[in-house]
Amino acid sequence: MSRIGKQPVPIPSGVRIEVANGRCFVSGPRGELSLVVPPPVSVAIDGDVANVSVTHPDEKRERALWGLTRILVKNMIDGVTKGFSKQLEIHGVGYRAAISGKDLTLAVGFSHPVVYRVPDGITVAVEKNIITVSGIDKQVVGEVAATIRRQRPPEPYKGKGIRYVGERVRQKAGKVVKAAGVK
Repeated sequence: MSRIGKQPVPIPSGVRIEVANGRCFVSGPRGELSLVVPPPVSVAIDGDVANVSVTHPDEKRERALWGLTRILVKNMIDGVTKGFSKQLEIHGVGYRAAISGKDLTLAVGFSHPVVYRVPDGITVAVEKNIITVSGIDKQVVGEVAATIRRQRPPEPYKGKGIRYVGERVRQKAGKVVKAAGVK
């Protein structure tokens, strides 16, 4: 049995959930999100909690969908109330980022600046060498942060590039030069 799927999801005040035609709609102070609920899973609203259940809890695939759907509903509720954010930091001499309108311009060691168009529903802020990506959909925030990081991932010799705040990059030793005159 799914241990995560069994737990009820508390619905805070100010959040409205509707389930209709195989979709779950969550609206709150920050916006609205929707989710397609897979067929063996059902979401029921009971007062100030949402309960997720499946038709055959003994089947492995349905147990997996049970826990997944419960977490997705919880993330939607967290997104419309608190929101999600990820922070990236830029390391390297001359590496910088600037935001202009909906475009993030990165100068990360190429002969040209890299321009990334920020999708709707996501806000990007730049302060010194820290890029903050925030929004209400956890999956989209993570995907945008990963796409920005992919423009120049940290390299293992000097550590230059874009990395998540708190990410540790393992440094390699580099080339070892032999002493002059010794063969």
